[in-house]
Amino acid sequence: MHASQVLKRVRQQPFTPLRIHLSDGSSYDVRHPDNIIITLLAVAIGVNPLADGLPMELVYCDPIHITRIAPINGSKSKPKAKRPRRS
Repeated sequence: MHASQVLKRVRQQPFTPLRIHLSDGSSYDVRHPDNIIITLLAVAIGVNPLADGLPMELVYCDPIHITRIAPINGSKSKPKAKRPRRS
C-alpha cells in the first residue's frame, strides 16, 4: 500500500480506530491518530499503550508490507448529532 493511502485513512474525520495488517500476518491497532507516524518510506505505530494512552514503544514497517487497513470491531460508534430543543 502506498504511504499516501495510509495517511488518507488516518486523516479521515471523525477518526475511527483501525487495525493495520501486514504481509507477514501481523497486525497493529491504532486507537488514536497521534499514535502513528507516516513517511514515504516508513510507518511507525505506537504500541503497548499505558493507562494514559502513551505508547511504550514503536513498531516500524514499510508501507509496501501493509496489506489492508480495517476498522477495529467494537470501536465506538460515531456520536449522534444533537437535536435542537423545541420550546
